[in-house]
Amino acid sequence: MKIALIGYGKMGKAIEKVAIANGHEILLKISSTNKEAFTKENLCKCDVAIEFTNPHNAVENLIKCFEAGIPVICGSTGWLNELNRVQDICNSNDGAFVYASNFSIGVNLFFELNTYLAKLMSQYPTYNVQLEEIHHTEKKDAPSGTAITLAEQILENQDKKKQWVNHLSDSSEELEIISKRIDPAPGTHKIKYASLIDDIEIIHTAHNREGFAKGAVLAAEYIIGKKGYFGMKEVLGLK
Repeated sequence: MKIALIGYGKMGKAIEKVAIANGHEILLKISSTNKEAFTKENLCKCDVAIEFTNPHNAVENLIKCFEAGIPVICGSTGWLNELNRVQDICNSNDGAFVYASNFSIGVNLFFELNTYLAKLMSQYPTYNVQLEEIHHTEKKDAPSGTAITLAEQILENQDKKKQWVNHLSDSSEELEIISKRIDPAPGTHKIKYASLIDDIEIIHTAHNREGFAKGAVLAAEYIIGKKGYFGMKEVLGLK
């Protein structure tokens, strides 16, 4: 595959390393220093784009890829209020993209475990659930997209909590997400069910960015030749 990297920071460089190891070619690297190279002409030379930037630029970047006629993998978070519009533009251009709040294979297995545990714990209302997420200080959004996905899975599978909040709360109907920014943490997510008798916790800790990069490249390999909107469930065969 010929890959366009939209965003060439730490994550982009990690993806480059994995992609090359898998026999792919990085044909285009877009960063804040060469935005003038982010053109339809250059995108059309690529088979797929992998977009990891920020919530302020993600939507515009995706649209450029759709208009260039290439599928795109998006790992930017914090823009999902515009997801419906992006899906419509994707479909109108007969395009394809994969979005995930986290491309790590381990995290996506953790999502499955979280859903199962939430269903199980819904039968035991004496346990109170709380989320904690830790990322590096360069992380732009809080809570993380991964934490939001975990929270929404819990809300979908039990009745006690009605909404998530990004602060400590005295309300039994609010699911707390506690966000911490500590260097050099690449990402830790913890779900804790606590009662007066005992606690139950599940934790995913990323040791480096390689897991995210491998998942993004896997998604890029998956999307070639497809049309529409997909998630990591489809990429990993979990759906």
